[in-house]
Amino acid sequence: MIVLGIDPGTRITGYAIAKKEGTRVTLLDYGFLRLGATQDLQVRIGVFHRFFTEKIKLLGVTDIALETPFLGKNAQTFLKLGYLRGIIYLLADIHTLGLHEFGPRQVKQSLTGFGGAQKDQVARVLLRLFPAMKLPEKFDVTDAIAVTLCGVWAQQGIERHL
Repeated sequence: MIVLGIDPGTRITGYAIAKKEGTRVTLLDYGFLRLGATQDLQVRIGVFHRFFTEKIKLLGVTDIALETPFLGKNAQTFLKLGYLRGIIYLLADIHTLGLHEFGPRQVKQSLTGFGGAQKDQVARVLLRLFPAMKLPEKFDVTDAIAVTLCGVWAQQGIERHL
């Protein structure tokens, strides 16, 4: 099983790809996609689509994991995020991938044991799980790694993995 976790954003999108073999989970790739803030939204959506299509094909992704969205202060941002989520759903359909969604509290609970954990607490747990990992410069990346692990653990029937 190879899970692609995505923390979508219209400017910065975090992603992580993990492979599960037996009981071992290996991070194959992680980072972020910077989408030009001055580019038209349709261009950013196209870049997003092409980037993740390439990752799916190159690394043999079998499943996608993402967090369920929450409506913040800006409804326009929430709407634009919906466009990216639509692309993720389309990619799952086109490539016949499993699609798994997790609430933000569920992700934090699974990783840290506390649903109200702060982003830096999640990052510290990830560094303990993957000691060779470099601390990413963006929390979008650690969020993506965390949701990727939830995708892996959900396939194992593990609710909480600590």
